[in-house]
Amino acid sequence: MNTILRNIPSVSSIISDKRIEELSQEISSENVTYLVRKHLNSLRNKKNLSSNEAQSESIVQEVLKLAKSEWPEWPIPVINGTGVILHTNLGRSPLSKSAIDASIKAAQGYSNLELDLETGKRGPRQKSISNILNQLTGSDDALVVNNTASALLLTLTSLANGGEVIISRSQAIEIGGGFRIPDVLIQSGAKLIEVGTTNRTYVQDYVNAISDNTKAILVMHASNYKVMGFTHEPKISELSEIAQNNQIPLIHDVGSGCIKDPTKYGLSPEPRPQDSIQSGSDICMFSGDKLLGGPQAGIIVGKKSYISQISKHPLARAIRIDKINLAALHATLIHYIKNEVEETIPIWQMISTTQQSLLERAQNICSQINSEISIIKTYATIGGGSLPGEKLDSYAIKIEGDTSNELSFKLRTSKNPIMSRIEDSSVLIDLMTIPPALDEVLIEELNKIVTN
Repeated sequence: MNTILRNIPSVSSIISDKRIEELSQEISSENVTYLVRKHLNSLRNKKNLSSNEAQSESIVQEVLKLAKSEWPEWPIPVINGTGVILHTNLGRSPLSKSAIDASIKAAQGYSNLELDLETGKRGPRQKSISNILNQLTGSDDALVVNNTASALLLTLTSLANGGEVIISRSQAIEIGGGFRIPDVLIQSGAKLIEVGTTNRTYVQDYVNAISDNTKAILVMHASNYKVMGFTHEPKISELSEIAQNNQIPLIHDVGSGCIKDPTKYGLSPEPRPQDSIQSGSDICMFSGDKLLGGPQAGIIVGKKSYISQISKHPLARAIRIDKINLAALHATLIHYIKNEVEETIPIWQMISTTQQSLLERAQNICSQINSEISIIKTYATIGGGSLPGEKLDSYAIKIEGDTSNELSFKLRTSKNPIMSRIEDSSVLIDLMTIPPALDEVLIEELNKIVTN
């Protein structure tokens, strides 16, 4: 072992290798030298070090490999063939071209983000987007923060700190990533008062729970699960009456931000912000990157007095939305104003696509693949904590041959990574979640991977 250790080359000899010199020009000599030192030190401390591992060639190859793993290109675009439209692990909603263009404009230069061009004085950064949100939802005022978790925390902290918040027992939920509503209440300084049972809660349960210390009624939409069978929940209009009578706000988290009517596409109804406001919610909040089809954002709409109070809380500054996402959200909302959602917003293009167009695409793709693949009728899902259990008829490319896990690995590690799903030991690539513009790329990659 001592002989092997003595034969480990020096840092200077490794960084003088032509391949490492080229890496130093691409990255920086300081960082590459750091990586070389780090690897050489790991070799010196390694038990059972082999003579091959201590050779210069092996060390150079390992350093090049480490550089790719430590300083990778990220994130890498992938082709979503999973059939999950709002795939959280893949970034949820892809943006429209207009939203992308708006993001680039906001990022690449200066803008009138907080400037009134007519007066030359500082202006509110959210005035324009608030006006649009008010028009779309019927609210008096609006505020946008970085996500709905922070929107809920901000709202409860500013309106209910030190008091009690009433919520149905069925809605004291975990909404993903370990984010639990009871924990949010604790952080906001409010006390959670659960009423009703897991499956049935009545108006009188809320009335009985009202006390002098009640600061709000909170309604959480079950966005990532369903309670079915023997169930009951009061209407928003009924809870609004209770809130008004007791001069406390009714806060309604509708989850996905679905402004369009999903029943048009054979899906179940989803609570919409405009319906919530019309039914009497004082505050309604929802996501920007789910069924709205925009960037990550937490949108709060409602009565001006409450929005003003929320906006002035110190926490609002800490969790405000950045200029790039704000620009993308603004452009996304304009699509709703122009009534062009199906034509411009990718997730609604997917949801509204026809079975015939999916089948024709599948047939065209299969005709250009030099291997045994087939077309299968299947189902796509919404995903992303929206419309749980809902399915959309779709078509997928079915691939057999290699074991499903091996083939799935080859697909997602290809030059243009393809995310698939496995069903009944077969690999499926669902076309609903793949834009037609990527068909040629898909064909090229499949011909490399599955050709006999």
